[in-house]
Amino acid sequence: MFNDLSRMGKYLGQAARMLVGMPDYDTYVEHMQSKHPDKPVMSYEEFFRERQEARYGGGKGRPVRCC
Repeated sequence: MFNDLSRMGKYLGQAARMLVGMPDYDTYVEHMQSKHPDKPVMSYEEFFRERQEARYGGGKGRPVRCC
């Protein structure tokens, strides 16, 4: 039962982050490891700052996506 609740909480957290435009860090790590294994994976803090910059800008123009 607690396993199901934990899993549900994880999915609800992912959904909430997506609603506000913040991708999930675990999904990013899985993507980088499977699609770009030769590139370094950002720390959570770096990932958070980069996603904020991409969403809200900072004078650098449009966000760039890898895939």
